[in-house]
Amino acid sequence: MLLIQFLTEAQERRVGILAGATIRVIDGYTTTLELARAAIGSCQGLAQLAEGAAGAQHVDYDATAQAGRILPPLDHPDAAHCYVTGTGLTHLGSADARDAMHQKIGGDIAALSDSMKMFRMGVEGGKPPTGTAGVQPEWFYKGDGSIVRATGQDLEMPAFSLDGGEEPEIAGLYLIGDDGHPYRLGYAIGNEFSDHVTERQNYLYLAHSKLRNCGLGPALLVGDLPAHVAGVSRIIGADGQVRWEKHFVSGEQNMSHTLENLEHHHFKYGLFKRAGDVHIHFFGTATLSFADGVQVSEGEIFEVASPTFGPALRNRLAVQATPYTKVTAL
Repeated sequence: MLLIQFLTEAQERRVGILAGATIRVIDGYTTTLELARAAIGSCQGLAQLAEGAAGAQHVDYDATAQAGRILPPLDHPDAAHCYVTGTGLTHLGSADARDAMHQKIGGDIAALSDSMKMFRMGVEGGKPPTGTAGVQPEWFYKGDGSIVRATGQDLEMPAFSLDGGEEPEIAGLYLIGDDGHPYRLGYAIGNEFSDHVTERQNYLYLAHSKLRNCGLGPALLVGDLPAHVAGVSRIIGADGQVRWEKHFVSGEQNMSHTLENLEHHHFKYGLFKRAGDVHIHFFGTATLSFADGVQVSEGEIFEVASPTFGPALRNRLAVQATPYTKVTAL
């Protein structure tokens, strides 16, 4: 099942089930968050509740998207109660591209960089028996709910950035129940979006490179994630033509960690189990246009698509003015 959040022509929020090009509107709930809270409270599955509440009203997805009324598939009315985080070095095949960023020119090729060491740790210990903790992955904080952009919205690169590059990824979407337990609503396709030039300068700049917008959706896949997910990532130039395109894969079959292990190492912290909070957690990627020497320019469009998640995620690159900040003493 694919869930979509959107605005009506009257700018009222709705949530519905996407079937082909049609959104079947769910009655009695206006947001995915409301629907998830009700599912937890009634001990029902999210898909079961959504199906039972779906009404007779239907909305055309393409018309809604063209009007710019598609919303992220999950959000929180108070953006500060939505954590956006992620893990890296989790996908098989990602090591070469990532290590090339972190290896010093002329360094000892035989010696492993820190990123390669962490990648190897994941390969050796990222898939423990279920119910047990494996090796912990690279982890980063990306921002709160205010940074999340829906399909059709701009991804704003801060003016001080050295690069604005896509990262086609799958994200897990979660709600912390009143009992302090994390509940996974499902998964969404995303563009995690980073400054790879800054990250390449020094791996300790990873945190700086991540603090910016991300694209998410348009749809929430309810249920289990397939072991193999295939998709395509594109850069569409200002002339409307595709100037870079590459296929990507994800899912546990293509990863060095299980999703369960990645989830454990995020939610093992009490801070991330605060009742009522929403979490969007990116699982990493192995495919970057930056690794192919591509630098995206303002006005160009990122497209991330996978049949598993329905319609493509499209976001235009914009530049956000970021004047120098001088703190005032009180």
